[in-house]
Amino acid sequence: MSGIQGTRTHPGAGDTSDLKYPLGTRLREALTEARFHQLFGGEEQEPELPAERRFPRLFGLWRLRARACSGTGAWRLLQARLPPLHWLPHYRWRAWLLGDAVAGVTVGIVHVPQGMAFALLASVPPVFGLYTSFFPVLIYSLLGTGRHLSTGTFAILSLMTGSAVERLVPEPLAGNLSGTEKEQLDAQRVGVAAAVAFGSGALMTLAAVLTALPRSSPAELTISALSLALLVPVKELNVRFRDRLPTPIPGEVVMVLLASVLCFTSSLDTRYHVQIVGLLPGGFPQPLLPNLAELPRILADSLPIALVTFAVSASLASIYADKYSYTIDSNQELLAHGASNLISSLFSCFPNSATLATTSLLVDAGGKTQLAGLFSCIVVLSVLLWLGPFFYYLPKAVLACINISSMRQMFFQMQELPQLWHISRVDFAVWMVTWVAVVTLNVDLGLAVGVVFSMMTVVCRTQRVQCLALGQAEGTELYRPLRGSHKLLQVPGLCILSYPTPLYFGTRGQFRRNLEWHLGLGEGEKETSKPDGPTVAVAEPVRVVVLDFSGVTFADAAGAREVVQLASRCRDARIHLLLAQCNASVLGTLTRAGLLDRVTPDQLFVSVQDAAAYALGSLVRGSSTRSESREALGCGK
Repeated sequence: MSGIQGTRTHPGAGDTSDLKYPLGTRLREALTEARFHQLFGGEEQEPELPAERRFPRLFGLWRLRARACSGTGAWRLLQARLPPLHWLPHYRWRAWLLGDAVAGVTVGIVHVPQGMAFALLASVPPVFGLYTSFFPVLIYSLLGTGRHLSTGTFAILSLMTGSAVERLVPEPLAGNLSGTEKEQLDAQRVGVAAAVAFGSGALMTLAAVLTALPRSSPAELTISALSLALLVPVKELNVRFRDRLPTPIPGEVVMVLLASVLCFTSSLDTRYHVQIVGLLPGGFPQPLLPNLAELPRILADSLPIALVTFAVSASLASIYADKYSYTIDSNQELLAHGASNLISSLFSCFPNSATLATTSLLVDAGGKTQLAGLFSCIVVLSVLLWLGPFFYYLPKAVLACINISSMRQMFFQMQELPQLWHISRVDFAVWMVTWVAVVTLNVDLGLAVGVVFSMMTVVCRTQRVQCLALGQAEGTELYRPLRGSHKLLQVPGLCILSYPTPLYFGTRGQFRRNLEWHLGLGEGEKETSKPDGPTVAVAEPVRVVVLDFSGVTFADAAGAREVVQLASRCRDARIHLLLAQCNASVLGTLTRAGLLDRVTPDQLFVSVQDAAAYALGSLVRGSSTRSESREALGCGK
């Protein structure tokens, strides 16, 4: 039984380490390298340079870093930055290769029509969707840590990118452009999309669709209706019979082939003016630095795109990592997705991220590791190098239908609202506020409104938390909230409180009011009102209070000063204040705020049990040991 002893300088073999009692190191003299050699001997040191004598700590850290740069350290760093060096030597070729190959080819087949379709959402030619389905996937396979993650074109990012492209490079109102003018317009739009990717949407409303219907081609409307009639049922079959199908039905691929053959044999492009994909340039684009002059103009678009990219990708990676019992490195994931967008922008790609649809497809097809991404790249590469001319007669209306069918799941999320209301009404409110903001404003501002509203709900919930009075469960050393329980032991004059929320400027007032009520530190009235309850009578005056800070995950300067002021008020009121289970970060903040000027290290404890035993020893006359305190409380041995 004791608190954190600040006078302990040389712990014995059985003593507790200073890591557990951080205040114990405050009074111990630092053992420098020079002092070590002076006490225990060693090699003679060379005279230090004047700068090194002036900045010993800086040069000491530099020498420590230099020693860490060994061959083993360099290899470990290289493995962390290039994950294949870590997982490839342990790859189970016989067990995993077939699954990765099948999954990679399956996802690659989906990437081809989906990439071209999402390129239209980004307001760039379809071939740039193929580039975005190749380079980011290749880069993430080399840098990513998510074994089941599939990256590439993403509908939301394509919409957000298209919004920026349409705003910065609008199409002329006349609409009749020559071939050269069309190429120049596409080049400008690709430059803006790549600049957005380098630095990191627009939503249809029903009114815009209805307005555009009179200008639509009857042939394209017919193609769209037939395409949706095929794609939507196939999507539903894939979802409902996921466990029974050996691999999902490639509805997009079938639709692309049928539409291309139909358009070619019927000459729909010349007879009914159906827009087609046209010639896909073979090979790769020449690496070109994006138009960095556009960065100031697209910074406001790049920031939300970057946030959405990392949030979606990191969430998907974490979900599948937990499901298949492995870990991911969040910092490496940030580096992988950042490098994926940065490097791919040099090849005229637009922003990309992980997607739920292709990730689920990869897992269902048997993918095990990042090697599946390389097989996916092979499929897209074959289209870029050899199979591009086969997509010449593909109607763009089919690509638009692929977009609609891919995003249908977003609209079906409305069905989850009743369940969300049942689970958490606060999360329901966040969902609704974000949805309304996105629809009425735009994607960027809508997401910003959603994030701010979500943060406000967190602040409001932390301000509503109350201090919990604890009592000891009979026959045990466990302390539980009282709240009407009659089987918990209380000692007159002893108050044990738990504060289960961060202590910062937003909660300091609630913290102060709760402590004043429990400790009777108000205006001296014998009858007072609890902050969230009716008027009750105050029991015997508190002589010792134990604050359980295990739930205080962090404290800011305002919260730390509130604790220091509480310590002063307790000292003036002759109340002995004990702090228990305060983590190192919070303890450091309290110390810097001057807590040790109000309390001694003996008043800081690692556990509530130790603090309560110490308090009982000071309350019960003649009992100063833990065993006597336990007997006084009636717990037995």
